[in-house]
Amino acid sequence: MVDNTRAAEDPAIKMFHAIHEAFHSERAPSFRFLHLVIGVLVLVSIALVVIEINLDEEHPYLGFVRVLDRTLLLFFVIELILRIGTYRPPDLALFSYRADQRLRIHLMGRLRFSMTPMVLIDLATVVALFPPLRGLRVLRLLRLLQAGKYFRFSSPLAGVARAFFENRLLYTSAFSFLGLATLIGGTTIFLVEQKVNPDLNTMGDGLWWAIVTLTTVGFGDISPVTPLGRVVGSFLMVVGMFTLALFAGLVGHSLLNSVLSFREEQFRMNTHTNHVVVCGYSAGSRMLLDTLRRERDWGEREVIVFGPGERPDGIPPSFNWVSGDPTKDSELVKVRLTHAAGVIVVGNREVLPEQADATTILSIFTIRRWMTRQKETTRRKKDLYVVAEILDVENVTHAQSAGASEVIESTLVSYSLLAHAISMPGSAQALSRISEASGNSIYVGRIPKTVELPTTFVELGTRLRSENGMLLLGVMSPEGEQRLNPPDDLPIRTADQLVYIATDPVLLPI
Repeated sequence: MVDNTRAAEDPAIKMFHAIHEAFHSERAPSFRFLHLVIGVLVLVSIALVVIEINLDEEHPYLGFVRVLDRTLLLFFVIELILRIGTYRPPDLALFSYRADQRLRIHLMGRLRFSMTPMVLIDLATVVALFPPLRGLRVLRLLRLLQAGKYFRFSSPLAGVARAFFENRLLYTSAFSFLGLATLIGGTTIFLVEQKVNPDLNTMGDGLWWAIVTLTTVGFGDISPVTPLGRVVGSFLMVVGMFTLALFAGLVGHSLLNSVLSFREEQFRMNTHTNHVVVCGYSAGSRMLLDTLRRERDWGEREVIVFGPGERPDGIPPSFNWVSGDPTKDSELVKVRLTHAAGVIVVGNREVLPEQADATTILSIFTIRRWMTRQKETTRRKKDLYVVAEILDVENVTHAQSAGASEVIESTLVSYSLLAHAISMPGSAQALSRISEASGNSIYVGRIPKTVELPTTFVELGTRLRSENGMLLLGVMSPEGEQRLNPPDDLPIRTADQLVYIATDPVLLPI
């Protein structure tokens, strides 16, 4: 296994991470600066197109405008290459592979990334290097909507994009049908009338006539002249009516309601990796989703909300919804649980606490049992981390026995804060601020390689405070046992993890 600490010290690796952060980490300052520059250059590029169109061929500034325009397009080509080249397939963060397998994952991961909608749009605008296709550059305006803060959680464009994304298997089938009908019709009409119809000179003419007929546009530039050709045309007209009805129903239905069966099957077959699954979602859990997005370094991680029925109205379009029951083995395959980084099981506050905890414990047990039977589990670098919310403190041990990695006793925590705030004013507010993702927060990380052991808790805490501005709270053993505010002379072991408060995660995570 690669030593992540030493790898991070390599200048080439540092450079790669810096470029990757600039292109893929939405919360990084370099990402925001780069997209600000790109936004300005997009506007300049479109302005140059407008200027070039309105200049005469003899205008003295036309050459300068064209050179500047080609320079900007070259910048966009380099930007696209760097964005694809620095993409990190999430499979590599979760599984161990041989060298040849890693190469294949790198290539296929970048190929799949190149097929995402925004990258395809940028590829289309790169084709604008050819002067006749300059109008495609206007598509780059969509980058401004993507990079800006407008419509971050409730964007209507994001909702439409999500609807198309979740039903892409249906759209692929529909376009395949259209392509097959065009190929059959165009080939047939060409073979039937190539010698008698002066407008049909090539196979391309036949395909053009077929697509025009199927879509009922009917330009009239090509028409059948033989009885058999007219039969072929009549057949395509009828097929065209069915094709239009198919696309009308597909578009209307996918924008209003996702087709659950196709969506679940498509998600099972897709490439989501290193994502987080939220089970037990209810109307009161919206705050959890909002908080997840505020967590640091969350820009590359997908969140899958897993629950029964259709997608609730309160879920932002940036979150995936998969309908299913986490207490059933057969349903867990829908969310690619073997490739997930973790699971959050939320207690249902719409029922009695005893019933909610029973469902939570059953979900945990089902997830753990199902994972032990999957072959991908043996290749994971880390076990699936399961965080569960328990509403009744008496059920905490049951949740731990079922396999929860960490249990949050939400009711007990809330009541303890309320009671402690009365006798110690300000304590609840301080703890609430520490638990938030912004500002000072609690982190768990590895002992830095630069620290020489043996050392004591107080010596290590003083050093880390002076070097990194962090406050050491305690240590955690490899088994998960934590010791907060231990004695000053507590010896620090190599396998220990450090629990600390800081404004940023300054230590490598566990």
